[in-house]
Amino acid sequence: MRIFKFGGASIKDANAVKNVVKVLQEVGHDNTLVVVSAMGKMTNAMEAVINAYFDDKTALSSAVQEVVNYHNDILIELFSNSQHPIFDRVKALFDEVHGFLAWNKSPNYNFVYDQVVGYAEFVSSTILSAYLNEVGIKNNWLDIRDFIKTDNSYRDAAVNWEKTQMNVSNGIDQKTLNITQGFLGSDDNNFTTTLGREGSDYTAAILAYCLNASSVTIWKDVPGVLNADPRYFKETRLLNKISYREAIELAFYGASVIHPKTLQPLQRKEIPLYVKSFANPKNKGTTVGKGVGIEPEIPCFIIKKNQVLMKLSSLDFSFIVEDGISELFKLLHDHKMKVDLIQNSAISFSVCVDNKFGRLEELLNVLKGRFKVICHEGVSLYTIRHFNEEAIASLQNGREVILEQRGKETLQLVVK
Repeated sequence: MRIFKFGGASIKDANAVKNVVKVLQEVGHDNTLVVVSAMGKMTNAMEAVINAYFDDKTALSSAVQEVVNYHNDILIELFSNSQHPIFDRVKALFDEVHGFLAWNKSPNYNFVYDQVVGYAEFVSSTILSAYLNEVGIKNNWLDIRDFIKTDNSYRDAAVNWEKTQMNVSNGIDQKTLNITQGFLGSDDNNFTTTLGREGSDYTAAILAYCLNASSVTIWKDVPGVLNADPRYFKETRLLNKISYREAIELAFYGASVIHPKTLQPLQRKEIPLYVKSFANPKNKGTTVGKGVGIEPEIPCFIIKKNQVLMKLSSLDFSFIVEDGISELFKLLHDHKMKVDLIQNSAISFSVCVDNKFGRLEELLNVLKGRFKVICHEGVSLYTIRHFNEEAIASLQNGREVILEQRGKETLQLVVK
């Protein structure tokens, strides 16, 4: 059994969907399970729907219609027969969105988010499945919520591995081509949950683990794992091979090509991960597995934008030691802050965080009652794995560095 994951860029429009067919024809599709993300930037568009629901009801209808129109344009281009049942199936999914937004009474943003945002995946997987059938590639559409069970930590749900393993083992026919959604699961009350932003890679790894798959392939719009993000760095190089340990380090520091949670289940069963280009499916790409750390061994650059650096110091010059640090981490956890870097001295503590749940102001109000707080918003965190002086100089050029942390193999810089 092989697991393929196609992200938003690989199914962003009708031509991209047709290219997925070409990829499956070139590399084969027997005993394969395909995990699909939302098309293009439709997760962002669904987030706009949710924000309109909470903040500006007058914009809600147009926000939903924008998503509907985007998918209808793709449908019209893929299916020449306007009476094809796919049009009714997609309409029914959007009717469910309208229905939920009409009857929902919950004021919980995270709950509403999870019930709505995943419809982008349901629509994309439904369209891909129907088109594959249309061109003669028979497949089975699966609702991933029937298989991946989680707790009810909406927007960042934890997998119940025992229930998920039982559902996957008993419910998935490994002898056929299956199409399902990434990013999603369901809790014990069968409400939809999400596994964290960009969580489709993690979905592929969960299914691979439960199915004892032979491999996972992530199909990207880049040749494989590069030593830097080409959106921000001019010169990049392909990494041919990466060990699980090195890949986990890169993902932990924020390498966007692999989701941080993806690697652990694969490593536990030594399932190889391939990152390949959907434009050139026969090219080798990058292999993540057992073995040498990284090949070639060159500096790897990772950037996280829109971070928050908080510098805390005690009001009475007392030490910030174990009990104080423990209290700080509890506050960070309670306010759902993703910690990306910490640095402390006797009377100060610096932390760089990702404010992805928008609770920074709430946290600062608590902290300012106990510490002197200097807060830098909108900073960037650069990480260099396997750094050298040339790599450091290339980052420092013209930038104001407000925090530096250096280890044996990793250098981190917070810059304005």
